[in-house]
Amino acid sequence: MIKDTTKVTTYSFTKIFPAAKSVEKVAEARLPTEFGEFRIAGYKSLTSNEEFVCVFKGEFNENVAVPVRIHSQCLTGDVFHSIKCDCGPQLQWAMETIEKEGRGAIVYQHQEGRGIGIINKIRAYALQDEGADTIEANLRLGLDVDLREYEQCVEILKDLGIKKIKAMSNNPDKLRAMRKGGLEIVERLPIEFKPSKDTQKYLKVKKIQMGHLLNLVS
Repeated sequence: MIKDTTKVTTYSFTKIFPAAKSVEKVAEARLPTEFGEFRIAGYKSLTSNEEFVCVFKGEFNENVAVPVRIHSQCLTGDVFHSIKCDCGPQLQWAMETIEKEGRGAIVYQHQEGRGIGIINKIRAYALQDEGADTIEANLRLGLDVDLREYEQCVEILKDLGIKKIKAMSNNPDKLRAMRKGGLEIVERLPIEFKPSKDTQKYLKVKKIQMGHLLNLVS
């Protein structure tokens, strides 16, 4: 039998056919804030009508870990300073942290109320006023507990040139999405505040029922 000595070349189909791009940057500008000067970029999804905002600072390369946060829109907390949740303080802390480090990024995704939208969120608030927790309220409205997806947020971070990160998050789903999307989590920066009478129940549900990493919640 003649031995076949033909050299077989194997190819990485990931390299030849990279994953299809699913977000596109459509605008960028300077953003001076009370925390310092940032850049702001607008991205749009190529697979849906979703839009994203990315606030970032500094230069990025694959060898330096930078603080990063994926922040889900919370109109009530971020804009109107509701104290029913910790979203507003988390966003502020993330911006302060990036300013101190001189580099970092926040991807702000428009998935209000874990994806149910602002009107349904207000309906859920009404049920919470009657004693329901955040999960019970969603279920009573016939809605899922958490509809958010983070893949495109990770794609935006990679589009900026970010590879290694210090993840500013307590949410294990966000951490898994970052790792799955190819980001290397060098460190997790807990972003937690002492519970108040208004946030205690909300944070307890996050910890016990949703698995959030909250050391200050009993």
